[in-house]
Amino acid sequence: MTLSDTSTWLPLDGLAPGFDANKAPAVDDLRGREFVLRDDNGPIRTWTGTDAGETFLVDDDLYYVQVRPADREAVSLFLDLRDGRALVVTTTIGDHGTPRVTQQFRPATIDGYDVRGEAMAPSTALIGRRVLWVYSAEHAYEHVYLSPHWYTWQCLAGPERGLADTDENTVYRLRPGIHVFAWREKVIPCASVTVADHRDARALRSHGVLFGLDATGEQPTHFTFGAHGRLLSTTVHPGPYDPAEG
Repeated sequence: MTLSDTSTWLPLDGLAPGFDANKAPAVDDLRGREFVLRDDNGPIRTWTGTDAGETFLVDDDLYYVQVRPADREAVSLFLDLRDGRALVVTTTIGDHGTPRVTQQFRPATIDGYDVRGEAMAPSTALIGRRVLWVYSAEHAYEHVYLSPHWYTWQCLAGPERGLADTDENTVYRLRPGIHVFAWREKVIPCASVTVADHRDARALRSHGVLFGLDATGEQPTHFTFGAHGRLLSTTVHPGPYDPAEG
């Protein structure tokens, strides 16, 4: 692998072995229950706990559901049963474009639940943070959250060690200190959706999925993972130069 020659970079399916070592165990808490999610225009999705996929407990009554992908589309659901709110993230592999894999974010409410608190919405809370994420004994990356649109990643351990890039990102606040962080890569045709708990700077936790194309550029690749992290530093920009205000 040549660091500056992106044609030699590892394909998405080459990353998978062992990358999920720190994944949390899936839970069956929602099995058999039906959830109707709607926005201001009406119902946008119905999900039943028996549908194929994996469910992870993020916090009390806050769940991340990764639905098994259908062809070139993958759906991630975030269900807050305490506040009656949800977020639906749809990741789609396109035929062309940069990035090749795109994402749509739709906040929603859950039928039958009392809706309270703030809606799940875009957030700038992570901007300026530099975080270490450890996915296994062999895989570690750092993230630097630059702006509402960009973040930089660098591989510190694993088969991509030495690689780094700046890619598109989107952040949504679910609860105070808990955010959906999603990114879309421009070199490898893939995207990720994660939910990250930043409440304890020394014990961050995330759960997520990677979805994209394999080494052939034809077949979808999809796998879930988890990571433990810690805050390394925080950059505070002077007011006129703060990217969060841009």
